[in-house]
Amino acid sequence: MTIPNLSFIGERINPGFKSTRAMLDANDIPGIQALAVKQAEAGAAYLNVNVDLLRAKKDPQYLIGIIEAIQDVVDIPLSFDFPDLTAQQICLKTYDPAKAGGKKPIINSICETRWEIMEAARIQPVRLLVMSSEALVNGAGVQCKTADAMVATTKRMVEKMLGGDYGLVIDDLIVDVAVATLSSDTEGRTRAALETVKRIHADPELKGIHMSAGLSNLAIQLPSVEIDGKPFKLQLESAFLTLAVPHGFDMVLGTPGRAYEMLPEDNTVLAAFKEIIEMDGMQALRALRKLYTGARK
Repeated sequence: MTIPNLSFIGERINPGFKSTRAMLDANDIPGIQALAVKQAEAGAAYLNVNVDLLRAKKDPQYLIGIIEAIQDVVDIPLSFDFPDLTAQQICLKTYDPAKAGGKKPIINSICETRWEIMEAARIQPVRLLVMSSEALVNGAGVQCKTADAMVATTKRMVEKMLGGDYGLVIDDLIVDVAVATLSSDTEGRTRAALETVKRIHADPELKGIHMSAGLSNLAIQLPSVEIDGKPFKLQLESAFLTLAVPHGFDMVLGTPGRAYEMLPEDNTVLAAFKEIIEMDGMQALRALRKLYTGARK
């Protein structure tokens, strides 16, 4: 089932996936192109591009060649996933919007501790993935672990982005609300992410902004079992979406074509998820384990 108004940034062109790393290491351009086409055909609105940063900076032509090869076979825009100004400059000087229907690429990502990357936004019109979870406090980077901190950090960056001479509008901005790994979430980080979504959506100063997250983070290290005849991890991710999408969460960095759905109120996983995210410490982890223990593999 497709969730209306939810779009995907395809995540697979990334050396974090073993099969993709093998293709990148072997300079298997046809393989990378096939992976791009597969994600586009599965419904991706964007394709995320991540390769080895050191190699890309040492050999810019390597990165240029990958971008050009991808744009030769798909007509959707790209998201450039590099925490580095030089790499982003290479990407944005190479990207051809005409091959993507005139659509802007995404800089993935901008945070207060790497603000220099904003200079790349002057190369051509872009969209920005805005990290709500990393703040600059007294000259040092800190992790934002509460909705208060994440919303405040978001608003500071948005004000600077829209108030600068970057040519940006609110529709160009996508806030990453930092979905945590539930199997180790003892600090209420998942609860904070959902509260951040609600508060951003309700803030008139942020009207029209987009929200996203790497949703696959949620179910990392959890077992591949079924509950009530459906994959547990898929239902868990759907539970997050069921709570977040009504509040303006509209983009997922993930695998396009994944069968997400809005879960009914009586869904076992959704009901348990709501309870678990209100817990902290070992109580939350025990409740999560209780949910999947004994489920069918």
